[in-house]
Amino acid sequence: MKKAIKIILVILLSLLAVFLTSTALFFAITANAKLQPQKLIDYGKSISIYDDEGNKIEDASVSAKRKSVRLSEINSDTVNAFIASEDRQFYSHNGLNYKRMIKAFIKNVSSFSFKEGASTISQQLIKNTHLTGDKKISRKLKEIRLTKQLERRYSKDEILEMYLNTIYFGHNCYGLQSAAEFYFGKNAEELDLTESATIVGLLSSPNNYSPFKNPEKCLQKRNTVLNAMAECGFIDSNRCDVAKNSPLVTERNDTNNKFYDYYEAIFDELEQINLTDTDLSACKIETYLNKEAQNAAENLHSDSDRSIVIRSREGGVAAFVSTIGQAKRQIGSTAKPIFVYAPAIEEKKLHLFTKIEDEQINFGGYSPENFDKKYRGKVTVEESIAQSLNIPAVKTLNSIGVNTADKYAKLMDVNLDDDEKNLSLALGGMKYGMTLKELCDCYSVFENGGIFKPSRFIKKITSASGKILYENRQSEKHVFSDGTASIINDALCKTAKTGTAKRLKNFNFDVACKTGTCGTIEGNTDAYAISYTSDYCIGVWLGDKDNKKLPIYGGNQCCELTEQILKQLYKDKTPEKLEKNSGTEMIEIDREEYEKNDKIILADNCSPALSRLKVKCLQKNIPVEQSTRFSLPTIRKPQIIVNNDNICIQLCQTKYYSYIVNRVSNGEKVKIFDGKWKECICDKPPQGNYVYEVIPYYDDGKIIHMGNAVALPRVNFSPETAGDKIPDIAFKDWYNQ
Repeated sequence: MKKAIKIILVILLSLLAVFLTSTALFFAITANAKLQPQKLIDYGKSISIYDDEGNKIEDASVSAKRKSVRLSEINSDTVNAFIASEDRQFYSHNGLNYKRMIKAFIKNVSSFSFKEGASTISQQLIKNTHLTGDKKISRKLKEIRLTKQLERRYSKDEILEMYLNTIYFGHNCYGLQSAAEFYFGKNAEELDLTESATIVGLLSSPNNYSPFKNPEKCLQKRNTVLNAMAECGFIDSNRCDVAKNSPLVTERNDTNNKFYDYYEAIFDELEQINLTDTDLSACKIETYLNKEAQNAAENLHSDSDRSIVIRSREGGVAAFVSTIGQAKRQIGSTAKPIFVYAPAIEEKKLHLFTKIEDEQINFGGYSPENFDKKYRGKVTVEESIAQSLNIPAVKTLNSIGVNTADKYAKLMDVNLDDDEKNLSLALGGMKYGMTLKELCDCYSVFENGGIFKPSRFIKKITSASGKILYENRQSEKHVFSDGTASIINDALCKTAKTGTAKRLKNFNFDVACKTGTCGTIEGNTDAYAISYTSDYCIGVWLGDKDNKKLPIYGGNQCCELTEQILKQLYKDKTPEKLEKNSGTEMIEIDREEYEKNDKIILADNCSPALSRLKVKCLQKNIPVEQSTRFSLPTIRKPQIIVNNDNICIQLCQTKYYSYIVNRVSNGEKVKIFDGKWKECICDKPPQGNYVYEVIPYYDDGKIIHMGNAVALPRVNFSPETAGDKIPDIAFKDWYNQ
């Protein structure tokens, strides 16, 4: 019995020691946590946005400056929506919901994380106004102490009112009034039930649940809030059902704010950076926005939906305008250089001058066609790119393998689904497609010598106190060699001069471009022109967000808009030339082998100039085989014909060769001809048996290169054994006369 009492005493003393130690630690850690009333009512702060030159942009807030609301003026549906969704025991607890805190603690311990916060409205107010977003135990302890101070000093209604005026609703909207104006174009007190539920649904992830970006997610979240209100008895089931069946407002009332699309993209990116509301309050965001580029993009007109991205070489988005946000679309033929030809060149599978048969073909049931349903026979890779031919692109992808294309796609942050890994990828056949910004990022690889760096809108974020909260330091990845980049630059510059993008041919500086169009004979849904200079990559997309068929083409309207942008960007300057030679080498190949046999071999060292063809190839893919056509002349066996009067040797014509013809009889060799090619070499020897040998040779002016002797069949020459008489005209030397 005494032993049991001792054990109990030890346990109680241990618990007391733990309690006292914890209490001491709590007060030590939170000693400096003092409630600052001014922070609770400072509603005038908003995010400041700066352009690429460090100039503060006028009217930086997408919405108006924060405006305070009075709780007494807000209708009960709006208040109840917040209570039901955020803190159902708000009016009954003393600032802390201990039951939720214990559950959250258990979940966090089991998952080794701080995912569960269990914050009440009072705690959220403290976190948003007094603390940073650090997920540390010390911050949580300070939050608890400050919350207790808050509850002692203010009434529940006062706390709720301050909360509604400081909470962040996305799109730079701080406070309920700013959110009501931005999302619905009305004052906070005018919000109805469905609008209130929509706004409350934004709180957990404002940009993710924005009705303008993700209407389906927003609708689900709104209805979740409505269900919560019904569970709490704030609305009956009939009213809940009516509200849930109400349409969602997915269009803004006013999108005429200057730079609106760029601001939207900033806040999208801000969501990914994942800073807290406290961090964002009164922070400074430095962007890559270039006013001249943005104005050039915004001043363009089109009769369809449009999206325009102008990316700087450094990896910043200089301008962004879009009626579809950053939606993913099918990319059409813009896929060919990035997923097909650049990987094939890098893998040393082909050159720009490699010939591919453009023909009707079937790949296990997949039969691609060219856009005009015509076939051109043998075409070079360079011609295939310039004219955006489909068959050569699919053949090339089939040659290198889809897994190879996928390998390079991953290096450019393009993750293909398994059902996208097929030959239709060569023509841009993708399940989800890509955003225009992602596409521009891929093309910027060529502009940057084969190095990939994803673009960003935000350069740096600084807190009100000057602390750097975020800085863009995207890692670079080497995707292609500088040689492959140079070769693609060369090909796409020619596309802009003579190919599908020839509308851009009149610029006196290097412009590379690839066009693309998706659609059917009924019309097109997506049209592209992805262009770049040594300064910028410019992406232009035209189409319809609902996939209506339109008379749009990449080489037409898209290039027209690109032309206008380039004229504006370079009205007072000229960009440097694109790199088209680094990592490459000019070589000379045998022209005849290339033109007649589609064979790529190095020209013979002693060959004449006209038999050589200069081409550019990757330094690491120079042909190994070399022609010996002139250093060791070779011919097919000539024909020999016997008639009543002559023995005639018919030589096959070979440019640049000369010939020696010898007659051999009884060990005696007699030269009967030595000179340039003649159609027939005739000999009238005495009666007897003869063997004739033909020796080709090439004189390069310095050295005579002798070929191997070719022996002809033995001839028994006599009038009795002669064949039919050959007309004299056959032996005329037309070539040398």
